[in-house]
Amino acid sequence: MTVQAETVQAERAPRLRRFELAPVRGIWRHELALYKRYWKSQSFASMVEPTFFLLAFGYGFGSMVAAIGDYRYLDFVATGVVGTAALFTSVFPGMFNGYIRRVFQHTYDAMLAAPVDVHELVTAEALWIAAKSSVYACTPLVVALFFGLDPSFGMLLVPFIVFFTALGFGLFGMWTSSVVPSINSFDYVITGVVTPLFLIAGTFFPVGTLPGWARHAAQANPLYHCVELVRHAVFGVRPLADLGHLGALILFDALAWLIAVRGMRRRLIG
Repeated sequence: MTVQAETVQAERAPRLRRFELAPVRGIWRHELALYKRYWKSQSFASMVEPTFFLLAFGYGFGSMVAAIGDYRYLDFVATGVVGTAALFTSVFPGMFNGYIRRVFQHTYDAMLAAPVDVHELVTAEALWIAAKSSVYACTPLVVALFFGLDPSFGMLLVPFIVFFTALGFGLFGMWTSSVVPSINSFDYVITGVVTPLFLIAGTFFPVGTLPGWARHAAQANPLYHCVELVRHAVFGVRPLADLGHLGALILFDALAWLIAVRGMRRRLIG
């Protein structure tokens, strides 16, 4: 390849501008304006659904399983459902909103017409999703307090744990929206990825009761690390173990950000 050809190729290659906060603020204002129109319906679904999970499993299985280890089964489920709520309130908006705004509404094209780069768009959208999830996912704990869960100062850490978890899953959802050929293809992702993550996270039963291969798979599940952090925050912090769980979530966030930015850049710019 000649020097001239290399120069032309370098000029055509998209360059990553430095990260700026102004585009993020602009996207958040856009999201806030939309949120004011649909907050009632979204809040109802995001807060009531995990409450139903808590009551159904906590009192359904709780009538047969009084305790798991040192925990009441209702308390065990309440802390686990926080992780489930973090997953559902982040990965689904990332997937469906990301696809609809890119393909049908062309919202992202309009944003990129302004001085906004793809990495700023992806970051702002994911941060917005994570911020909402960090509020919605705390609902099961609030409900559990009325059913006998002992309050603790560690509960104040739960919104931050959910934020890091939801940030990664929101980014994962945005990446998924950039690789599926059609919106119907999300069925494969929900059944083949989201459901297994939900089932082997230690939400409704201890991971230690699973077969060896499933226990190893759980270690690679970000949702498992979220559930463990939430339980430790509520029932007693374990510094060494919690640092490992937090490190796993941060690594997940970093990898998800890289693939989400790359996938959306490929779709939006080419």
